[in-house]
Amino acid sequence: MDLSCNLLLFFSLLFIIINPSIVQSSFRPKALLLPVSKDPSSQQYLAQINQRTPLVPVKLTVDLGGQYLWVDCERGYVSSSYKPVPCKSVQCSLAKSKSCITECFSSPRPGCNNNTCALLPDNTVTHTGTSGEVGQDVVSIQSTDGSNPGRVVSVPNLIFTCGATFLLEGLASGVKGMVGLGRTRISLPSQFSAAFSFDRKFAICLSSSTNAKGVVIFGDGPYVLLPNIDVSKSLIYTPLILNPVSTASASFEGDPSSEYFIGVKSIKINGKAVPLNTSLLTINNIEGFGGTKISTVDPYTVMETTIYSAVVNAFIRELAEVPRVAPVAPFGACFNSTNIGSTRVGQPCLKLILSCKAVPFSGGFLVQTQWFKLKVMFCVWDSWMEVQIPGLQ
Repeated sequence: MDLSCNLLLFFSLLFIIINPSIVQSSFRPKALLLPVSKDPSSQQYLAQINQRTPLVPVKLTVDLGGQYLWVDCERGYVSSSYKPVPCKSVQCSLAKSKSCITECFSSPRPGCNNNTCALLPDNTVTHTGTSGEVGQDVVSIQSTDGSNPGRVVSVPNLIFTCGATFLLEGLASGVKGMVGLGRTRISLPSQFSAAFSFDRKFAICLSSSTNAKGVVIFGDGPYVLLPNIDVSKSLIYTPLILNPVSTASASFEGDPSSEYFIGVKSIKINGKAVPLNTSLLTINNIEGFGGTKISTVDPYTVMETTIYSAVVNAFIRELAEVPRVAPVAPFGACFNSTNIGSTRVGQPCLKLILSCKAVPFSGGFLVQTQWFKLKVMFCVWDSWMEVQIPGLQ
């Protein structure tokens, strides 16, 4: 498994109870493999799962903090194995639903059945959401031993949500929904770990190139992404933080966020602390604003407006000898990169100071923390809510 990318490793603390009989085969893989590619037009990370009966390849946008798998059921969803999830069922409770579809004013079909469990699928790229029927269907995926691909295995009753066709707006061409890897009981990592009884963890390795593949590995290592190199042995760690307030486009009252936040204490450029209101780096437990999250749907780092201004101004000061060029929207400060190497300062070193250690952004800024390695370019725009780190750029 030769991949040019950096690794993010996540441990789920969810305790899921799903009947092991949902697994079709007696073969118990130790890990599962989901290839990921980067779409050149949208810069979104895409994966393809095989779902339904007969199996159909379904292209999806990968959302690291997404709540669950949702698929457009309005257009072209045909499957003999689809099952709507009834209201007040075990599966509905597992999904933490607080709503039911009592009557659907159409002939029965996937996504339109009476007395079914409902959730709120959302497009986290365009920040739109709606109500959708919760269903179950067959999903097949390739297993792995951490070094090589293995046999294909199936989960006959994987829980997902039916979305509406309009939710596909803003997603990459050919995409039929989004695959959520977030902190919920019915995200793909949670359901796969419960179905196959392996550790509640997953690793995601994303390539910055549209020509190289990435991968999501559900389950334990080794993670041999280069010949004879198990990258799981070289990881360092930082805790993930729970935001008690949902950050989804649509959610039920009282739901926590399914996204992954990390504890950034301060920001330094060339060893100098950037003057900023550090309280903005902490999550507001009442409104859910603030904090620093990792995202695969935001192509660049997004910063709260005052943090953005402070970081850009500090960066400009450190690159005073480098000619500026006209900014390219949505960015506010751009430099002639051919001149950076010839200056006495060179490229400024930007560090995020985490609760456990300082993490450098450099070169296309490599970030290595205790649960992930992340590579991003220094491209930021302002946001009124929080600091976000993209999955990889």
